[in-house]
Amino acid sequence: MEILAPREVPLGGLRAMTVRRTLPQRQRSLIGAWCFADHYGPDDLATNEPMVVPPHPHTGLATVSWLFSGQIMHRDSAGHRAIVRPGELNLMTAGRGISHSEYATGYTDPDARILHGCQLWLALPEASREIAPDFEHYVPRVLAGPGWEARVFLGSLLGDTSPVHTHSPLVGAEITLAAGAVLEMPVDAGYEHGVLVDTGSVRVDGKPIATAELGYLETGASVFTLSAEEDTRVLLLGGEPFGEQIVMFWNFIGRSHEDVASYRQHWQRLLSEGVDDRFSLPANDPYPALNSPVLPNARLRPRG
Repeated sequence: MEILAPREVPLGGLRAMTVRRTLPQRQRSLIGAWCFADHYGPDDLATNEPMVVPPHPHTGLATVSWLFSGQIMHRDSAGHRAIVRPGELNLMTAGRGISHSEYATGYTDPDARILHGCQLWLALPEASREIAPDFEHYVPRVLAGPGWEARVFLGSLLGDTSPVHTHSPLVGAEITLAAGAVLEMPVDAGYEHGVLVDTGSVRVDGKPIATAELGYLETGASVFTLSAEEDTRVLLLGGEPFGEQIVMFWNFIGRSHEDVASYRQHWQRLLSEGVDDRFSLPANDPYPALNSPVLPNARLRPRG
């Protein structure tokens, strides 16, 4: 098993909150179609900077928002407005282009004061990356066994299947283990998997993964044994090897340097001229949109 340690990254504008990023890394860009994992909190918004992420663009990907506590207001340029709540999936498919904003509500809502969750991205395969933007919401049921619970928000696991449409074969689930619990979990042997530890620590087939680490497991296994010596919560992320190379820059995913340079040009045109044929802005958003960073001098290289 390969262990991917997190690095701390500021998220947002001037009042940036800090997240722990485990994907992408130099040694690994993808686990199935999963290409990005930011893990944050628990942060008390009475004493920490709130999540304030003004309108920004995406292309060629889908965002997966998953909370353990707190609430986030989502607005996007396709007209969707939704509250992200703990244990509920919000999946936004960017396709050819979308913009959205994310604001934690906990600094005005005492019941949502502790913000804790993950922001994940899925790379869209070539056949789907220019589709129209979309948004889906799903509340998975709680599965339970001796000392464990699970919520399957994408794909199939433990006899449950999410109805949410994905553009490549994959799985996503939250699993909690009580201290001393052992879960023998059948998995798809054609998938590679990542186990992201939120709280506690876990052993996967006897190999340890510590808090905030992401353990990568290659294809071939049909059963994983998860064991916990303390109360533990993990996200299981997996899928068929993606089989395509991608180019990532800021919030854009393409297939070449020219792709992302074009996306950036479209976004900056929208901000300067107020109109563009790829992007628009969420209606009635309280913050001005973010400018794109400048492209590096060197050509962006494909990963994966």
